[in-house]
Amino acid sequence: MWEWFINFLTWVLAGIEGFVGDWGLAVIILTVIVRLILTPLMAHSTRSTARMQVMQPKLQAIQERYADDPARQAEELRKAYADMKFNPLGGCLPLLLQMPIFFGLFSVVQAVPADACFYNILPSIATSCATMVQSGDWLAAAPYIVFDVLFGVLTFVPMVLNTSMQDSAQRTQTMTMGAIMALMMLMFGWNVPAAVLIYYVTSSLWQVVQQRLITVRVMEKAKAEAEAEAANKPVEVDVVRREKKPRPHKKS
Repeated sequence: MWEWFINFLTWVLAGIEGFVGDWGLAVIILTVIVRLILTPLMAHSTRSTARMQVMQPKLQAIQERYADDPARQAEELRKAYADMKFNPLGGCLPLLLQMPIFFGLFSVVQAVPADACFYNILPSIATSCATMVQSGDWLAAAPYIVFDVLFGVLTFVPMVLNTSMQDSAQRTQTMTMGAIMALMMLMFGWNVPAAVLIYYVTSSLWQVVQQRLITVRVMEKAKAEAEAEAANKPVEVDVVRREKKPRPHKKS
């Protein structure tokens, strides 16, 4: 199955390159096609995130009420998710669907010619930043370094944009996590083929633009709808109170 997917991805990329005449541009066009296909799923993911923000106080109330009863807690949380039509895994689906293409490019670039370039910017999209630096040609290596830095920075930026609706504690946590992720991706990008960097940078730029122009509006609308549903269908929590037994009197 994986080999079939790699062959299909190679065929698509080669077909695009045959039309536009450049391998790097072909990777960018492939990325745009993937992002366009995933746009409906991204909108669904955004709505799921908005619903989660609305539900958070109610979920915390359930967790606190049934802290001593994990089975009842899980059942009440499931009911709350069903009432609000929320899927906890919905936000992960677009990312999971992109991962095969991201990792598939590692195999695909092995099938492209060694001189497959991105115009005069990157001499070879199959070469990594580390290899270019080791060659000693810093002028040729400079664009690779720039793409690697963008690889790290564009991991951080989308996470920062998601902090607009978070409280100070959540914002600090997200910023810290984003900085760590950016550093890890910077180190990871140092040794991957330039084609992978082109794909990720293009995808991240698309995500940033999408967040600024579309996602905020979708989230605000979805949040308003979720708040209206929450008002009409409040989460009911049954509390079983234990009867207090009379304390035995001490014998005099």
